[in-house]
Amino acid sequence: MPIRDQSLGEAAGADNEPETDDDQLPELPPKMPGGGRIRARMAAVQAIYQWRMSGTEIAALIQQFAHAGRLADLDREYFEMVLRGVVYDVSGLEQAFDTHLSRPAVQLDPVEYAILLLATYELRECPEIPFAAVINEATNLAKIFGATDGHRFVNGVLDATARDLRPVEVAKGRRR
Repeated sequence: MPIRDQSLGEAAGADNEPETDDDQLPELPPKMPGGGRIRARMAAVQAIYQWRMSGTEIAALIQQFAHAGRLADLDREYFEMVLRGVVYDVSGLEQAFDTHLSRPAVQLDPVEYAILLLATYELRECPEIPFAAVINEATNLAKIFGATDGHRFVNGVLDATARDLRPVEVAKGRRR
C-alpha cells in the first residue's frame, strides 16, 4: 500500500467521494499476537510521513487518523507515544543513525526516513522490546511501504544503530 502525500481528510472522502480500500491499513490475520502493536507501527509510519511532508500538528494528525477510523484495532496508546516521541526529538533520533548513512538524512526516501525514525525511537526509548524485534518490525514495514530494496537499507542502518544504542544487548545476541 503506497503512502500518499495528502491529508486524511482528502483520503477519507472529504470531497464527498466514497472511501476506497486504498485508505485502509493492510489486514492482519485474526488473533495475530502483537497485531495491535504492529498496526500501531504501520499507522505511525504513515503519520510520521504525513507530518514530515505536510507539517501537520501532531494533535491534528492524531485527530485526523481517529476521525478516518485508522486508529481502530490498534494499540492507540503506543501509536500516540511513538508518534509524539519521534516528533519531539527528530534531531536526536537522526543523530543516532546519521553516522551509518551514506548520504544526508534529508536525502533519504521519506518512507525509509519515517521507518528509521520510528525504529530508532524504539531502540532508544523502549528497552523492553528486544533490538532484533525492533529491526525485524522495521524491515517488515520497509517491505510493505518502502521501495523495492528499501528493507535492506533499513536493516543495515538499524543493525549499526542498535550496536551504538544497545551495545550490551547486541553483543549478547551475537554470541548465541
